[in-house]
Amino acid sequence: MLLKYFYHQALAQASYMVGCQATGEALVIDPARDIQPYVQAAQQAGLRITHVTETHIHADFVSGVRELAAHSGAQILLSAEGGADWAYDYESTALRDGDRFMVGNIRLDVLHTPGHTPEHLIFMLTDTAGADSAMGLFTGDLLFVGDIGRPDLLEEAAGIAHTREPGARQQFRNLQRLKTLPDYLQVWPGHGAGSACGKALGAIPSTTLGYEKLFNRAFQFNDENAFVDWLLQGQPEAPRYFGQMKRVNKTGPALLQDLREPLRLDPTILPEVLKTGALVIDTRAGAAFARGHIPGTLHIPAGENTFSTYAGWYVDFRQPTYLIAAEDDAERIVRELRAVGVDNIPGYFTPDVAEKGGGQVEQITVQQAAALAAPYILDVRSRSEYEDGHIPAAQHIAMGYVPRRLHELPRDRQIIVQCGAGVRSMIVASLLAGQGLRVINLVGGIDAWKQAGLPLEKGIPESV
Repeated sequence: MLLKYFYHQALAQASYMVGCQATGEALVIDPARDIQPYVQAAQQAGLRITHVTETHIHADFVSGVRELAAHSGAQILLSAEGGADWAYDYESTALRDGDRFMVGNIRLDVLHTPGHTPEHLIFMLTDTAGADSAMGLFTGDLLFVGDIGRPDLLEEAAGIAHTREPGARQQFRNLQRLKTLPDYLQVWPGHGAGSACGKALGAIPSTTLGYEKLFNRAFQFNDENAFVDWLLQGQPEAPRYFGQMKRVNKTGPALLQDLREPLRLDPTILPEVLKTGALVIDTRAGAAFARGHIPGTLHIPAGENTFSTYAGWYVDFRQPTYLIAAEDDAERIVRELRAVGVDNIPGYFTPDVAEKGGGQVEQITVQQAAALAAPYILDVRSRSEYEDGHIPAAQHIAMGYVPRRLHELPRDRQIIVQCGAGVRSMIVASLLAGQGLRVINLVGGIDAWKQAGLPLEKGIPESV
């Protein structure tokens, strides 16, 4: 048997290929949209990808199930649990609790584990050529290293009311079921540290069920109500694009071969593009954007692992998205955007169009900010980061929620935007500047503030 692990750093997303070396067959679990890593790995191992599946309808990235099946002819196997509202809209072999399927000599047993999502499945793997007992579990977004999948995304991201608490109670029952399984089972989760699908995911790629039973906080509760209260508290902000991803993955995403490749565009048309209301993302570094940019463009630096997630917060999926990007970087940036379903990308402009654009973002040091009398400081970090320590009297709106709360910000005052180190604050500063607000970016963010030994407050965010 061959087991190969794939990890998408920007999305903190794990996928797996299981191959039977005796028969040459292989299964891919939870593939991302860019299927080349799986295709290349199968070729190198002398395997054929004959089956493809996923643990649930993903919210944080575009599924590669259809893409991989179209390329390799693999059989698609998907959950038929969760009711009609959570049935996939494209053809597949239905999987239900208690089902079993084979990939060569490898047996996969199906367990329905609703809670994170109604249709969620996990897969128990047995290499029948070597043992009669299971080796491990592909747990998807049920169980992570050190954490458990959040049950509130349907309500927070997809707008389906009254699903948080029932989902949390289902997660409690899932854990009781896992407690009956052997401790030696390996656990191969669907995400690692940095994912918004939980609140305290570990950074190591795998664990054992026994270790999680001992040290994962989720397993320590015997009282269901106490567990529910704990699980629903402190979850990170759900990115706005999660609801869109649910819809795309349920209906079946477009195949990449059917999408038009973005063109290099004539810079003279950029003013007309902006007049249409289309989003133009300037992907240069923050310092370059601050020195000079086209007013009305949104800054999101492409050099960050968080690029696709941050873009997902701000993209209007109903409108085209254009880029300002170096020609050598454009293909990679488009691939990252398509990983989160941004498919309508007509083209890109090269950076020279922006360097003399006339727009600038004023910058301020922490020492200068501390010397101001009653400055208006907007902290755009997450709620938990803010609560752990913030600049006294700083207001709080998490970066992804700023677009929907623009009306709450003052137009008669300068707004100093601040985050952890300066990346998120420059993104928000570019948004606010494009809306005509008077904005300054705090260089170095809260990290620089702490290093300067300046005072902090802790506690619940103030209402803006």
